[in-house]
Amino acid sequence: MADTPTSSDPQRIQQWLDDHRITEVECLIPDMAGQARGKIVPRHKYDPAVGLRLPEAVLTMTVTGDYPEKDYTSVADPDMHLLPDATTLRPVPWAKEPTAQIIHDCFSFDGKSVDLSPRNVLRRILKLYADEGWKPVVAPEMEFYLVQVEPDEDIPLKAPVGRTRRTEAGMQSFSMDAINEYDDIFDVMYDWCEAEGIQLDTLIHEMGTAQMEINLDHGDPLPLADQVFLFKRTIREVAIRHQMYATFMAKPMQGQPGSAMHIHQSVVGMDDGRNIFSRADGEASERFFHFIGGLQTYLPAAIAFFAPYVNSYRRLSRYTSAPINLSWGYDNRTCGLRVPHSVPQARRVENRLAGVDVNPYLALAVSLACGYLGMKQGLKPTEPLSGSAYEQPHQLPRHLDDAVEKLMQCAPLVELFGEHFIQTYAAIKDTEYREYFDVVSPWERRFLLLNV
Repeated sequence: MADTPTSSDPQRIQQWLDDHRITEVECLIPDMAGQARGKIVPRHKYDPAVGLRLPEAVLTMTVTGDYPEKDYTSVADPDMHLLPDATTLRPVPWAKEPTAQIIHDCFSFDGKSVDLSPRNVLRRILKLYADEGWKPVVAPEMEFYLVQVEPDEDIPLKAPVGRTRRTEAGMQSFSMDAINEYDDIFDVMYDWCEAEGIQLDTLIHEMGTAQMEINLDHGDPLPLADQVFLFKRTIREVAIRHQMYATFMAKPMQGQPGSAMHIHQSVVGMDDGRNIFSRADGEASERFFHFIGGLQTYLPAAIAFFAPYVNSYRRLSRYTSAPINLSWGYDNRTCGLRVPHSVPQARRVENRLAGVDVNPYLALAVSLACGYLGMKQGLKPTEPLSGSAYEQPHQLPRHLDDAVEKLMQCAPLVELFGEHFIQTYAAIKDTEYREYFDVVSPWERRFLLLNV
């Protein structure tokens, strides 16, 4: 990755493609669900100076591939103009032929950024910070499960068989031997991530059966959102090639903990690189507390971005070691907002609300936006909690439809993200909820069929 171009110069992209003897180019954009959409183009037909086209309606698709009843793009179903971001140019390690992947940005043909593009949404929030002379620093932590291959979606998922030819017994938090059960998978994962420039930090075994956590090195939000986006593709591919699935569902298995994407956040000055959450004497600054105040004030209205599916709300329960409110505390993992012990320059806030099923661009954008509003409005947080937040009242929406309603009613978030984007996102979530509501579950058939 050292020779990957760091500018948008099409000539440098062409040179990289030539140097790596690329025969095909995967031209990617993340959609609202964080899925990779785009086109595969033969190398000899790919011109990074020209880009390519894709229907704008792709950005209004639900996770099932459906669309809201109302059109949130032009009724003419126009194309977007996709242009490559050269900093995202990477090989596809699992391809049989030399293949490149590159994330593209979405523009209209008059040169304006498409406001429904998740990458553009994150960019707009980062510009708000830049206008203040600030630069956010984030570090995502992703939890996921390895499970047995099961094509029938009516059959519950099961933990996979490891190298000992057995499934895990009980919960194996932080177990080295339990990680070693899947050494073949993780060896390939590290090799492929290194080839793609995905900066993995640590790997641990989480609480659930065959539940893992990968931490990424801290850095700029946009490149890290790209890495989360690409990591999900990568580990799914690794797992499939080892006859398993890797799943980023928030709550894939009954009786097991959910999977989160914890977001560590701090802010530094663009000029001096100093953490604005700390004063010169090392104590916490007012902006640090205002940032927490903004998260506490606005995250409840933004829950639809952090719990974007019906399944997401199965995780947010006091019985699953996940947040049920936005209490905050020092090194208190029961809180939705945790402040880890650190030196002053590394002072940060960990947002523990997000499930790993989020779109990483939107989750980072919204979390930073809530903190930004807190700093701009001088919002004060509650007192830090030293006890268990699970014993505190539930403060978050319990269902997706409630979350969407709260989002639509939050004028500051609508103003910050734009009415068109918020209405489109809400319509997508409403469509997904209605599709889910049509499904009759096994629980209903088991307990209601002959008993009511």
